[in-house]
Amino acid sequence: MTTLVKNHSLGQSRYGNLATALRDRILQGEWVPGEVIPAESALAQSYGVALGTIRQALSLLVQDGVLQRRHGKGTFVTTGVNGASMMRFFRFRGTDDAASMTPNSHILGSRLRSASLQEIQAMGMAKGSQVLQIERLRSLESEPCLLETIVLPLPLFGALADSDTDAWDDLLYPMYQQRCGVVIQKTQDSLSFSQLNARQAKRLKLAAAHPCVLVDRQAFDIAGRCVELRTTRGDAFSFKYTAQVQ
Repeated sequence: MTTLVKNHSLGQSRYGNLATALRDRILQGEWVPGEVIPAESALAQSYGVALGTIRQALSLLVQDGVLQRRHGKGTFVTTGVNGASMMRFFRFRGTDDAASMTPNSHILGSRLRSASLQEIQAMGMAKGSQVLQIERLRSLESEPCLLETIVLPLPLFGALADSDTDAWDDLLYPMYQQRCGVVIQKTQDSLSFSQLNARQAKRLKLAAAHPCVLVDRQAFDIAGRCVELRTTRGDAFSFKYTAQVQ
């Protein structure tokens, strides 16, 4: 029988402790992203708990995005978010459905540097830690549309530090998983408005001081750690936001 160790990170209930134990097994690599976990009955027997308790524990992990239920197939470890597209915030001229399109990616540059205090706090890093900073330009139909600054903690993303950026994929999150073993479970975006400086405007083929949408993103892995900070700039005149309230 599997021993259940008390841990209150997901609540003080028995099923909360059980959910934490199951999450720990996932983090330790016992079940990898995309893999089906054992049946509820098998888990209940393994932990010596009622079937209802194991179902409550699994529901917590589904709600938290760690697991995904597939009807008729079972419960799987999440493969994370593949794109979490920034394009949903914009409607660029000449593109009928930009939200469903994947822009081409061009890495303008990357460098290693010391993490700022804000980055240390956001990503839970030790003082003096290093980060990998990436500058990226994204284009639709050969026209630049988004300018991004991406900050990744080291050594977690060390595999990218010495790699050929020309070989990087247009979508970074699947690449994070393939090359670094980091699964992006969820993202949090904060939107504001600003102006482009001369360098940024030139990259986007706009005039200096042109208004832009500023999207500040935090991306979290399956353990709940912030593992990416990203700032995206795009033409404010192309901004689009749709909300439905019922």
